Amino acid sequence: MKVAVGVHIIADLYGVDAGLISSADGISPIIENAIKEGNLTEISSQYYQFRPMGASGIALLAESHLSFHTWPEHGLVTLDIYTCGEHSNADRAFNYLLNVLHPTSIEYKKLERGTKIEENVKIDNPQMML
Repeated sequence: MKVAVGVHIIADLYGVDAGLISSADGISPIIENAIKEGNLTEISSQYYQFRPMGASGIALLAESHLSFHTWPEHGLVTLDIYTCGEHSNADRAFNYLLNVLHPTSIEYKKLERGTKIEENVKIDNPQMML
C-alpha cells in the first residue's frame, strides 16, 4: 500500500491586521504558539525584521519546517507548513494561525509528499533514520 510520508500546506492569508504582522517581535510568539498547538517539535527558529515593517521567519522542526513572510502594507502573510510527522499536526498548527490572524480570505494548497513510498518499506540501517 502506498502512503504519504508528509503533508505540506502552502497558504496565502489576506486581510490580516497589519498590527499583528508588522514586526518579528509581534508575529514570532504567534508562530511559536502554532508550533505548540500543532504538537510539533521545534529544533530552532530564526526571525528577521524588515525596515520599516514586515518580517520573515523559519522554524526548523524535527518533523520538517514552518516558514512565513509578511507584507503588512498589503495585509498579507505567506505561509509554509511541512511535516513528515502526524499529518493532523500540520492542520492544527494551520488552524491555530487562522484563528489568531483572522484573515479575510485565504488561498491554500495541501499536498501529500513522498507518495510513492510503500507502507512496508524495510529499513536496512536503522541509524539512517536518526
